[in-house]
Formats: sequence, C-alpha cells, structure tokens
Amino acid sequence: MKVTKQKLHKLISTKLTRAGLTTSHADVVADVLVHADVRGVHSHGAMRVEYYAERIEKGGTNVNPNFTYEQTGPCSAVLDGDNGAGHVAAKQAMEHAVNIAKENGIAIVGVRRIGHSGALSYYVQQAAREGLIGLSICQSDPMVVPFGGAEPYYGTNPIAFAAPGEGSSLITFDMATTVQAWGKILHARSKHEAIPDTWAVDKNGANTSDPFQVHALLPIAGPKGYGLMMMVDILSGILLGLPFGSRVSSMYNDLTEGRNLGQLHIVIDPSFFTDLETFRRNITQTMRDLNNIKPAPGFDQVLYPGQNYDIIEQENEANGIEIVDEVYDYLVSDVIHHNKYNHKDPFAT
Repeated sequence: MKVTKQKLHKLISTKLTRAGLTTSHADVVADVLVHADVRGVHSHGAMRVEYYAERIEKGGTNVNPNFTYEQTGPCSAVLDGDNGAGHVAAKQAMEHAVNIAKENGIAIVGVRRIGHSGALSYYVQQAAREGLIGLSICQSDPMVVPFGGAEPYYGTNPIAFAAPGEGSSLITFDMATTVQAWGKILHARSKHEAIPDTWAVDKNGANTSDPFQVHALLPIAGPKGYGLMMMVDILSGILLGLPFGSRVSSMYNDLTEGRNLGQLHIVIDPSFFTDLETFRRNITQTMRDLNNIKPAPGFDQVLYPGQNYDIIEQENEANGIEIVDEVYDYLVSDVIHHNKYNHKDPFAT
C-alpha cells in the first residue's frame, strides 16, 4: 500500500493520540517515524506504532513527562526525559545542543531516562540543517553476542552523523554497530522473508536465515563492531549514570515500566574551526568526488555514504511511501493495539 507523507503522518499521530499521547508529542513521534519510512528505513517507521501504542496505553511511556534541562558547563548539558516519548526528548535535546554549539563552537548534550527514540538520522539532520555537524549515539537493549561470546550483552547501539553541504544538501550516515539493525529483522518478519545468514544466530549460536529463529545479533566486522558498541554504551549509558550492558531494560519485558535509556548528541559549528563556506563547498565536493570514482565490476556508480537513502527519499516524496499491508490495516483500524508485545523476550515475534 502506497501512502503520502502527509497521510502517513496523520494516521500515526492519530493512533498515538488515541493511545494516550498528547497531540504535540504524537506529532513529533510521527515526524520521526515518517522520516524513517520516507527514507526506506521501514524498520524504524510505521511498523513501530503498535508497539509504542501498547507501551503508552500500559503506562510504560509517561504521557505527561516533566522534562528537566541542566546546562552543566559552557558546552555541556543533560536533559532528563522522565521516561516520556524518546523522540520528543531527543529532539528537544538536539535543539539545546544546536544553540550551545552556535554560541561556543561545540556542544555535548546527554539525554537521560527516555524510551525508544527511532532513527538517529532525524536528530543529526536537525543540526546539519542549521549548518552544523551532528553526531548522535544511543544505547539499546542487550541482543548482540560479543565477539567470541555465546550470550547477548550489548545492544545494536547505533551511531549517526550528518554535515551540511552547499545549499540544502546534507550528507547523512546512520548505522547500527551490528551487521544489521534489529528493526530489519522485524521488517523481514512482517514480510515473512528470509534474512542473510550473516546477520544473526539462533539459540545454539549457529548462523540463521530464519528471522523467527533469531536469538542474538552479530557485531559488524567482528571485534571492531564489538568495540564500537562498547564505546556507545559507555558514552550514552555509564557517562549519564544509567543502566549499561546487559542491565539495559528490554524493549518488551514490562511495558508498564519506563525504559531509562540514554542518548548523547555532539554538535560542532564548523565556523569555529574553518571558513564555513569553504567547509560546505568541500562537503559537496566530497560527495561529487565519490560519485565520480570508477565503479567496480557489478556496480553502476559509487555512492557516498547514505546516498542510497537520499535517492529513496526523493522517489518516495514523488511517488508515495510503500507500507506493508498489515501495518497499514492496523493504522486505519479502530484497534489501539493487539496486546502482543508485553512480557516477551527481546526477540519477540
């Protein structure tokens, strides 16, 4: 089913409002989810709505959070999200980070005690649209085996980066520190499709192509991805005084409780380090240089990091966003949720 951005936004916002979110918070969550879907990252788009709705309705998302913000130094601050919708807290924290960076050249803003906040590319693009460099990282629940291990310890612990080029152009890179994000497994399940057997392992630690048999994910590039997810967990968990590693709350275990997740935004104003126009021109030149590199056999063109999603976004803006029928049917239904996520293990079906 293809829908426009505007229609998808309204469907998501309406469903979340009916579940209990305020209209203003539901609109922000819808912004972030539609951002993901329009870029083809459906694992972080509308397919998440029913899970959010169930957590909201059962009290695990605070629908009237008291966000508190403390600037702890000239370039540092912490926003406590009071276990409200993570998307709203993360967006507000990035707004603070942008303001600090414009004044002082750099900002580091931690976000404490939030729920799932969706695609990190949304937040780093907030900074890039202001002519700044954005970097965002966040912890997630343990579902990845450490290199050489047979039990999950870290989460998919993503990293996102964006920088402004000339005009309105941005370069955006968003990745999980696993071979593939857990949301991509969920997307495969929703479409009943097999996954590459390099993404995950089953309960015996053997590689699997069945998304319904996944027991743990694999770190990207073995020990290198393992090290990156450790770094993310320290900077967005331990640094903010939050649960870490295997102590991070499960997405599904108890939907009546807040998740207490952490996120960290780092924002840099290039004008404090170099000429801004030259910086933006060189970002655009980098993008052109990469596109002009001779492609290897089997490739039509070299794309700069994240360009594949930029291309999908342009196509979906023009032609509509393809949404799985099951997800669309749920969004247009009168059902708030089907009571299917609470008290499941991290690999709930």
